[in-house]
Amino acid sequence: MSRGSRQEVERKLLRLLHARHTRTRFGEIHGYFLRHHLHYSNQLLSHFISICSSLNKMPYAHRVFLQSPNPNILLFNSVIKGYSLCGPFIDSITMFSNMKRRGISPDEFTFAPLLKACANLREVKLGLGVYKEVLVFGFERFGSIRIGLLELCVNCERMRDAKRVFDEMCSRDVISWNLVIRGFCRCGDMKMGLSLFREMGQQSIVSWNTVISCLAQSGRLTDALGLFCEMLDKGFVPDEVTVVTILPVCARLGEVNIGKWVHSFVQSSGIYQEYVSIGNSLVDFYCKCGDLERALVVFEDMPRKNVVSWNSIISGLALNGKGELGVELFERMTNHNSVSPNDATFVGVLACCVHAGLLQRGRDFFSSMVTNHHIQLKLEHYGCMVDLLGRSGCVEEAYGMMQTMPMKPNAAIWGALLSACRAKGEMKLAECAVKELINLEPWNSGNYVVLSNIYAERGNWSGVEEMRMLMKQNLVSKTAGQSLIR
Repeated sequence: MSRGSRQEVERKLLRLLHARHTRTRFGEIHGYFLRHHLHYSNQLLSHFISICSSLNKMPYAHRVFLQSPNPNILLFNSVIKGYSLCGPFIDSITMFSNMKRRGISPDEFTFAPLLKACANLREVKLGLGVYKEVLVFGFERFGSIRIGLLELCVNCERMRDAKRVFDEMCSRDVISWNLVIRGFCRCGDMKMGLSLFREMGQQSIVSWNTVISCLAQSGRLTDALGLFCEMLDKGFVPDEVTVVTILPVCARLGEVNIGKWVHSFVQSSGIYQEYVSIGNSLVDFYCKCGDLERALVVFEDMPRKNVVSWNSIISGLALNGKGELGVELFERMTNHNSVSPNDATFVGVLACCVHAGLLQRGRDFFSSMVTNHHIQLKLEHYGCMVDLLGRSGCVEEAYGMMQTMPMKPNAAIWGALLSACRAKGEMKLAECAVKELINLEPWNSGNYVVLSNIYAERGNWSGVEEMRMLMKQNLVSKTAGQSLIR
């Protein structure tokens, strides 16, 4: 092949790799490689592997790598970087070891992805071993390697080391600031995280999102909302992460008007159509605010729906006492939609059955989980069924289900059975349930009071006194308003 012809072949290959409508056709591109003997070009192969990793296709990238008769540092670096981004992260380390066995020396582009892989694995010893190699080769001053070391310390929650690495950096970009701020916030040191955030010379939307999210997760909802408003005042435009973070905050604080403003913003800005997660968050927001009409409108208008979309509306309907409508939507989902239900979907629809009193529907859904949908039963599903059976008067059946569960019932399930037993006058079973609750929650004074009252109703005064002594023994104080009858 002449030089001109080879250059034209290579240009065509690069067009195939970069064009959006062809870059995912790996088989065709790979065939093109082989037909034109381009698998001898490590430069082109490394480019192909980078495209594969950007599309999360590392198994294919690895097969392409194996076709190179003589891989060089460029090709190894591409594979190491791909695994550090897509995983399995340990394969980055394996490829590095393979490279060294071949006698290929690493360069400054080898170590940053290796450190990132160790950070993703949260393997600080492995990461420090990699960093020793960095020192041997004299690459420790490269910015990407310093950021890799910083991310390793942050992900492994070694914030004292992270702060030292950060302070020693000659130049700190937005990425390094965001990393160390995120690390302190997620480790619970919000004071240091906020202090660093205020010190930043040029904040990014990622910086704001990080601190707002950490404030929300730590329960400082008012502060999170205040920082969101400050962000808007300073001219920052919310993105998808901002929206899905702040809408639950608005719902919990009852800030309906701010939530509606966010809804209006995402519609006018166009990001509503781009991210299905935003529609899901809006459905969840309106359901938690009790505005089912708007929640249903948003749900129906969503350009795309995933299983989270259906779960949000079904669970929201259960939460607001519209169980029958939730069941209708579930049946629409399973009968006329390509989205398959998951375990959370069944928690939602079983909760709908509980609130609507649909006993047989609940039984059918419960049994269909394994037989029709191959979904493993979890504690939450059993909890819904015990609640449904108990409320429907099938107390013995509920207790029987609890006896055959593959896991131990928790306090919520025993509490549901206790409520059903007291409502139906099944005091013997109620006594059994409350004894289990005392074992699970020895600190909860209410359980002792309930059992004491059961004994009192039977005239079992020795039992009442036994409860009083057990409370003293367990150092449990009686809550105001409760009484242990003598």
